[in-house]
Amino acid sequence: MQILLALIFGAGLGVLAHFLVAGRATRGAAIGPLLGAVVGGAVWLALTWAGLGIDNPWIWVASFAAPAVVVFPVLILLTRARRTHDAHERARLKIL
Repeated sequence: MQILLALIFGAGLGVLAHFLVAGRATRGAAIGPLLGAVVGGAVWLALTWAGLGIDNPWIWVASFAAPAVVVFPVLILLTRARRTHDAHERARLKIL
């Protein structure tokens, strides 16, 4: 059940990242929260399979820090890729 804490924290951090990273009009509103929840849950799952229990502080630190480390750069890269793609499409279609 404690994996829910990692999922909720990751989703909450994704919502925060969605609003803090510039260019939110170029990406969907759900990509940040979804990515944060997936990363937090995946780290929790991997560390659980590695044998760490809920009494170990590393499972908590890693599952809360991993979304922060992953979500912000991914959203920045997605925004940059979308802007580049849109600029190329405008040039291809000869749109100002």
